[in-house]
Amino acid sequence: MDAYTADFSAFLQASPSSYHAAAEVARRLDVAGFTRLEESASWTTDEVTGHYVVRDGAVIAWSQPAAAGPITPFRILGAHTDSPGFKLKPKPTIGAFGWLQAGVEVYGGPLLNSWLDRELELAGRLVTRDGTEHLVRTGPFLRIPQLAVHLDREVNNALTLDRQRHLTPVFGVGDASEADLVAHLADLAGLQAADVAGYDVLTADTQPPATFGLGNALFAAGRLDNLSSVYAGLQALIQASEQTGGPISVLAGFDHEELGSQSRSGASGPLLDDILTRIGHGLGATGSEHLQAYAESWCLSADAGHAVHPNYPERHDPTNRPILGGGPLLKINANQRYATDAHGAALWARSCAQANVDYQEFVSNNTVPCGSTIGPLTATRLGIRVVDVGVPLLSMHSARELCHVNDPRALSAAARAFFAPEA
Repeated sequence: MDAYTADFSAFLQASPSSYHAAAEVARRLDVAGFTRLEESASWTTDEVTGHYVVRDGAVIAWSQPAAAGPITPFRILGAHTDSPGFKLKPKPTIGAFGWLQAGVEVYGGPLLNSWLDRELELAGRLVTRDGTEHLVRTGPFLRIPQLAVHLDREVNNALTLDRQRHLTPVFGVGDASEADLVAHLADLAGLQAADVAGYDVLTADTQPPATFGLGNALFAAGRLDNLSSVYAGLQALIQASEQTGGPISVLAGFDHEELGSQSRSGASGPLLDDILTRIGHGLGATGSEHLQAYAESWCLSADAGHAVHPNYPERHDPTNRPILGGGPLLKINANQRYATDAHGAALWARSCAQANVDYQEFVSNNTVPCGSTIGPLTATRLGIRVVDVGVPLLSMHSARELCHVNDPRALSAAARAFFAPEA
């Protein structure tokens, strides 16, 4: 692996849940000299140029140039830290016929069959009765076993998975009344089960990221949607912290995008507006000066997109067919499911030219409904101009997604140019 891909792989392996991803971003920001701020405290933001805030599974970080003032515009890279999968239910220790199983609920829109017959882990946070949060992960622990072909001769013609009956993972054998999954998680976190008052724990695939194929050009891993954007933005932000002028660079890693973003740590919530307002106040903004800053600001909504699938070309637009290795995507939709407009397209073209990277345009086939991103949500909430971009993938929402090794690195280079535009 090249250095970018190797470190990106390490980032992925450290981030099996949105809570772990936010913690890993925070750890790397600490190493880079950024200062963590608590939302409940008064802020003084003039000692150093880099700061960040963590709210649950979300993280907002920014680099404030020395010359910044109350109407200095923002350059924001927005992404999300969560990925589809399964979330642990209350009373999760269940089982039958000698099997120990975990009660889980589908989280977001995973490609269900891709999660079968994989060694999964549980990862997330435990909260004790005093409100203290503890991160936990099990390593390989669960598996959703598929029914053998001998017992379902039609499985290769049509696989139908009932979300309640067929997607309950096994984690051992024995009597469920004598096992306690929460106690196991508590023990891993150095806690007593009786102290755990709540938890947000999800599944993640444990197979390490890998490069493969001709020239090792292909890269497979879980959670490329959308940790590819979080990592690209993080690298670009750390580099931008060295600049003394220009806009205020912001990385906004939201949680719960896969659920629609409607939470206190999601893009539909107040998090980004809260932080930008407090940054402006710290720079002396009064009255409507923060709106002046917003008027000249931009958000790069960075989320993974679709490359053309060679086995299903009819599902793609017949003219715009992005490929792996062709560069990051400019995502366009006439119905504003993506927020890109002509000005956004021009901005992205300038950023990619400055970074010396190619980009590709993505638009959906008219017969295939288009997904959406945090882009339209951010534009609606703040009135900031937004352009939607991202790394092209195959197998989006699979337990293990696929991209080209060059595209994440190219996205990061373009994000760096976006943060520090040439005059």
